[in-house]
Amino acid sequence: MDSTQNFSGRARDYTIGRPSYAAALLEYLYTEQGFSGRSVIADIGSGTGKFARQLLDRGSTLFCVEPNRDMREAAIRELSGYPGFTAVDGTASESGLEDRSVDFVTAAQAFHWFDVNTFRRECRRILKPGGKVLLVWNMRDLSAEVNRLSFEIYREFCPAFQGFGGGIQRDDERIRRFFGHGYTCAEFAHPLFYDRDTFISRSLSGSYSLKRGDDRYEEYLKALYGLFDRYARDAILTMPNQTVAYIGSLD
Repeated sequence: MDSTQNFSGRARDYTIGRPSYAAALLEYLYTEQGFSGRSVIADIGSGTGKFARQLLDRGSTLFCVEPNRDMREAAIRELSGYPGFTAVDGTASESGLEDRSVDFVTAAQAFHWFDVNTFRRECRRILKPGGKVLLVWNMRDLSAEVNRLSFEIYREFCPAFQGFGGGIQRDDERIRRFFGHGYTCAEFAHPLFYDRDTFISRSLSGSYSLKRGDDRYEEYLKALYGLFDRYARDAILTMPNQTVAYIGSLD
């Protein structure tokens, strides 16, 4: 199956359930890594625009490159009010952007879907001299019992589940191979808070998640509701999480 279609039919749950990224990351990018309100940024695999919104709020210009129509149309609904926003029907290997047209390339919760070599080549093509690439994930802390048990639910019920973040690891071999000569890694505490409905939407937004009509779907939902009810306090479930970012140049 074409991986760009893995999120078809999931845009609503993605918009409702997926978290943004740590505010401290944005502060770090705009004070220490050269991002500014004048920056032109290609956000590759931008989905419904979760990370893009945080960059747009800083005044930057965004080309949101997303191959999945459902996700791209959701981003247009969410972000069309920003003057710096442009939606682009493109991929990590063929973004459709001009040569040397952007200051930064970002990929939030997306790099694990890309072919490393073709994405690297595309970044080198569209980046201005001295431009940088940012790869970022929300990574749930598996030392927390609630995260370990949610992991076990997905592993039991979802045949396509490979681990959170598509199985990407800290300082993953794919990340090292992409940057080649080196990069900077920064981590920021970013606990996630869900009510009952947003927790279910977060679970259903995963590319691996069962959908209504799939075998064991009702049993899957029951397990998710049970996890929420066991660990929620005052109707809110807290999931320990870090925003983990890798940034470097490809020069």
